[in-house]
Amino acid sequence: MTPSTNADFRCLHCSSQVVANPRLSGVNNRNHCPYCLYSRHVDWQEAGDRLSPCKGLMQPVGLTLKRVKKKYGPQLGEVMLIHRCESCGQLSYNRIAADDDLKKLRELLATANKLDSDLPELDDQALALIRQGLFGRNGEY
Repeated sequence: MTPSTNADFRCLHCSSQVVANPRLSGVNNRNHCPYCLYSRHVDWQEAGDRLSPCKGLMQPVGLTLKRVKKKYGPQLGEVMLIHRCESCGQLSYNRIAADDDLKKLRELLATANKLDSDLPELDDQALALIRQGLFGRNGEY
């Protein structure tokens, strides 16, 4: 990845060329490969700042739902991809992108909580909402 927030890059994990155009990905700060879902530890304090000194490879380790504050209390929002830096261990929560590989996302959802007890626990309602967010109304792929 390059320091720019919208520059195309070559994935350090799978070597795929990644297009960072927001019109294709649906996100303003492209931070992961849509093919293998790996990222690079480039942001430090906020999305898109590209100031992290680590620059380690970040493995996709899970999915969760963003918690959003609404007028009547917190609610569950969009589906988020969880990465763990292979160098420093930091967890990072990132928006999934429109062009992310659905098969990879489904595999990640199926295995994440079984492999990593440090991740946020997902109850049945959250799992159903994530499936619906990824695969549509009936939540099936």
